[in-house]
Amino acid sequence: MGKLIIIGAGGVGNVVAKKCAREKAVFSEILLASRTKSKCDAIAQEIGSSHVTTAQVDADSVDELVKLFRSFEPDMVINVALPYQDLTIMDACLATGTHYLDTANYEPIDEAKFEYKWQWDYQNKFKDAGLMALLGCGFDPGVTGIYTAYALKHHFDEIHYLDIVDCNAGDHGKAFATNFNPEINIREITQKGKYWKDGSWHEIAPLSIHQPIEYPNIGPKESYLLYHEELESLVKNIPKLKRARFWMTFGEAYIRHLEVLQNVGMTSIKPIMYEGKEIVPLQFLKAVLPEPSELGENYSGETSIGCQIKGIKDDKETTYYVWNNCLHQDAWSDVRGQGVSYTTGVPAMLGAKMMMTGQWKQAGVFNVEEMDPDPFMKEIGGYGLPWNEKVNGPLAFADYD
Repeated sequence: MGKLIIIGAGGVGNVVAKKCAREKAVFSEILLASRTKSKCDAIAQEIGSSHVTTAQVDADSVDELVKLFRSFEPDMVINVALPYQDLTIMDACLATGTHYLDTANYEPIDEAKFEYKWQWDYQNKFKDAGLMALLGCGFDPGVTGIYTAYALKHHFDEIHYLDIVDCNAGDHGKAFATNFNPEINIREITQKGKYWKDGSWHEIAPLSIHQPIEYPNIGPKESYLLYHEELESLVKNIPKLKRARFWMTFGEAYIRHLEVLQNVGMTSIKPIMYEGKEIVPLQFLKAVLPEPSELGENYSGETSIGCQIKGIKDDKETTYYVWNNCLHQDAWSDVRGQGVSYTTGVPAMLGAKMMMTGQWKQAGVFNVEEMDPDPFMKEIGGYGLPWNEKVNGPLAFADYD
């Protein structure tokens, strides 16, 4: 039982706060903080519990964060703010003796390049302080890493091939919208693609490799090879990997809109002058696009995210597919959120519970696949994200080189 700060009050923050608030035996007091306090207040009002309070904080400021942490004295923080703010929040944790969990790795605001190096460099600081930092505990990254660790523990002696497959077959009724922060989403998918093969990284032009993949209960959907952050940690932490890739679905309309926005410069992160003020085109675009947290009420359809794995068990080739399907309608019924926020927020809550109850507790900086997957896999279904598995079934492995 302990005190928790949640930083971030967007779509994922809404899910995390509501799920954590139901775990009163684990999280005795919860403080929800954001740059915009009114968003926190709206979530807290829906929760309707005296053990959830709110505060305003600028997560870009270590001083503000430290002041807030010292006034509340939390045991841990769940960071569902922007990836640009990971390091300031980690610095505040070190200054106040607070454990840390996030769902996305650090990315500098002036460069579309996400990698774990900046946070892995905090390893000795957290270890020496006796604190734990758990990185990437959403779904992807997050559950996909836990799925992989579970597969290695129970179904393989060696994993050789890993394909993470992510499909959103939902319909929100908007002409163009992103399911999480538009700025982060567009920066991610307009980068060069990258995958691991035979001991090195291979780069491709953005969205240049794609193929239809069959998703359970959904059918075939065109899926694009992207670089995604969990590939970096999985290649480091899962030995014997020969190839690791990440695939995500996009509809034709989404791709067309994205191409037009790129062609007219609206996805650029380079500042421009407009009427005497410096603005970033992508940040302006974010301001005019629908808020991901506002998509849930009329969202229909489902997501399907999983890991397709091939390797060796007892000297025999083995395949394994583990996945979750999540209905947007179920997410709305549970927490008044949409499925993409739900699949990120629920694992963050459960990861924090694992840490708070001591089931996952080590000093240092860790990715989720370094933890024992069994207690997490035992509980995640009961919180709305049940998993399915298929051993030695057909996989959608493609042979692009």
